[in-house]
Amino acid sequence: MTRTPRLPLLAAALLIAALLPAAPAAHAAPAKTPPLTTPWTAQALIGTPLPEYPRPQMTRPDWQNLNGEWELRQSATDDPPQFGVTLPERVNVPFPVESALSGVQRPANDNRNYLFYRRGFTVPASWAGRRVQLHFGAVDWQATVWVNGTQVGGHTGGYDAFTFDVTPQLRAGSNELVVKVWDPTDTRQNGSLPPIGKQTKTPNGIFYTPTSGIWQTVWLEPTPASSISSVDLYASLADSTVRVRVFTRGTVAGYSVLAEAMNGSTVVGQAVGGFTEFRVPVPNARRWSPDDPFLYNLRVTLRDGSGAPVDRTMHYFGMREITTGVVNGVLRPLLNGQFVFQTGTLDQGFWPDGLYTAPTDAALAFDLQKHKDLGFNMVRKHIKVEPQRWFYHADRLGILVWQDIPSLTAQDVNATDAQQAQFEAEAREIVDEHRSSPAVVAYTVYNEGWGERALADTRRVGQNVKNQDPTRLVNVHSGYNCCQSLGNPGNGDIDDWHMYLGPASPLPSASRVAVLGEFGGLGLHTAGHEYSPAGGFFAYEWQPNAAALTDRYVGLVDGVRNLMIGRGLSASVYTEITDLEGELNGFVTYDRQVVKMDQARVRAANQALIAASRSLPALAPVSLPVNTRRSLQVTTPGYTDRYLRHRNSLAYTEVVTAGSPALLKNDATYTIRPGLADAACYSFESVNFPGQFLRHANSRVQNSVNDGSALLRADATWCARTGLTGSGVSFESWNYRGSYLRHYAAEVWLSDGSGGQPWNSPSMWTADSTWNVAAPWAP
Repeated sequence: MTRTPRLPLLAAALLIAALLPAAPAAHAAPAKTPPLTTPWTAQALIGTPLPEYPRPQMTRPDWQNLNGEWELRQSATDDPPQFGVTLPERVNVPFPVESALSGVQRPANDNRNYLFYRRGFTVPASWAGRRVQLHFGAVDWQATVWVNGTQVGGHTGGYDAFTFDVTPQLRAGSNELVVKVWDPTDTRQNGSLPPIGKQTKTPNGIFYTPTSGIWQTVWLEPTPASSISSVDLYASLADSTVRVRVFTRGTVAGYSVLAEAMNGSTVVGQAVGGFTEFRVPVPNARRWSPDDPFLYNLRVTLRDGSGAPVDRTMHYFGMREITTGVVNGVLRPLLNGQFVFQTGTLDQGFWPDGLYTAPTDAALAFDLQKHKDLGFNMVRKHIKVEPQRWFYHADRLGILVWQDIPSLTAQDVNATDAQQAQFEAEAREIVDEHRSSPAVVAYTVYNEGWGERALADTRRVGQNVKNQDPTRLVNVHSGYNCCQSLGNPGNGDIDDWHMYLGPASPLPSASRVAVLGEFGGLGLHTAGHEYSPAGGFFAYEWQPNAAALTDRYVGLVDGVRNLMIGRGLSASVYTEITDLEGELNGFVTYDRQVVKMDQARVRAANQALIAASRSLPALAPVSLPVNTRRSLQVTTPGYTDRYLRHRNSLAYTEVVTAGSPALLKNDATYTIRPGLADAACYSFESVNFPGQFLRHANSRVQNSVNDGSALLRADATWCARTGLTGSGVSFESWNYRGSYLRHYAAEVWLSDGSGGQPWNSPSMWTADSTWNVAAPWAP
């Protein structure tokens, strides 16, 4: 099948990628001085910038890197291109013109939104007889391309790749390449409203310096006249196969495809198909996961009608599936059929020297490796899409990726039908481009209402993404409980709250898992490693030193664990992996020079959270003897001689023994009644104050007279569950699901253990919220 024109589904084999020849060295314009220097700043312009093969999920042996010094002209007006004319400035491609590494470092508010790039290139003689493809990894935002004065195509969209066949325009010897870019960012120039994510012409707070123009690798590739343009790959665990669909260029009538699955260089399964989906067996498949990110190679050969090879590409894939399923009565995300809590950070992908563009490939991999070092198994790539090599690093390192769709502006959203359609078109291209990455397990379509035009649009676009790629989870709106959101869309696979500081959690439903899409944001100053273009610094809560910062973070993780156990939370995203412009809430400074927390303690907390998700208590309903007296005994070690009792209407725990006064014994005894609001649950009536029931009010537990109101009946109804510790009984509030009867400092409260108030402390929450339904002290 021919798919044109679409961004080539970037795919490449591990085996071949390591053997690809290096690109020739390119002269670089001198870098400007960045506001902060990363460990890779000095290496970025040695030889060809970013010389690595740019499409590591579909490789061929021959290619030419066009990164390096280009000519540049900036204009405030929509001028025509100039051909055969030397342009006045120099720029290092692929670094955006606002960055220091570009050699330009223009101000964020520069109004020259039209950029003209120019360079020469020579096609190697060994490519004779083949077509030549000109690839752009990404250009922000609208690009038009000429080769030797002839327009070869245009593209709109700042986060997806595009390709032109430039063979007809080539000539012997030197060729001229000219690229015109229009990037209005958030200026609304000419009625524009492009997807921009966190970019702004006026950086401040949580919005940052923009990226304009070419910001990913530009390269040439020779292909046969009939060739493979992209390959979609999906693992199928049920029958141990990989589903393959091949797209092509040129004439392929009568052609076939041979696909060979390989463990390293050893073929383990093969199949012949055409240009619709077919399956390749992968016997005894080794499953991909964060704990074992094993990648198979796939060799794809296009064959003519006689069976002779015409084109061959190398790819890789991971045998993994992401679904949802009920675990102990709670809907959970399942990786390869198993629930594993997904804990990650918000990763915005900005750099003080390269902005959107990491200075080197090692830098690009650094943030992902740091996630692993810190014990995380997931990353939320926040309203930016990285180069294909970033996804390759996530695939090989074993990091689950939640990929955001970059949003329209967060302010004054008034998209026209055409602007909404462009946003949706760019979203489709992003989904298409990353179909084959095993790391990508979820797409987030909207964030906190940014770019949201109407709730009906939100639901429709979310469903369209799910229809486009049903093999992944879709988070239709992350943080719909926040900011300018138009409300809960109600569809998709994920129900996502944001809560600062948090943690907090929505309740899972029969169709959506519960996640905490953003929380945390703890800040710490690190002198000499901070930068703010506006001069101020922001965090959601400041800490005085690294020890206090680490203590606070570990406490937040304890709260997340309690929400996982008691409320059904399945994933959390901490803000954030690195500091940014004006934001100091990262684990690592913006220049990647300093880890701000105790890495070992952070890793231990995160790994303990993941481990706890593998052995969750069932929390199954527990039957209690109605119309029977019982006492509620504390099960927390060291306090098992204490029982719940009322005193002056409030609930406390107190030591009760055979020698205790009759009043205390009566206060510590309740009659179990069918739930006042739900007979499937229970209410507890005081034996010495008949008609008074144990209820919560403003989180404090107390006795109250049954006044017949709906609120009293709801507050006084408790659902008995298997204990949160795995034994005993826990009592979940009927009208505040996920919150439980809990003792703290001899008082009794309604608590979800997420933190905040002292009585909601995460420490000892599961034990403090587990009771023994004991024989009554007042029979």
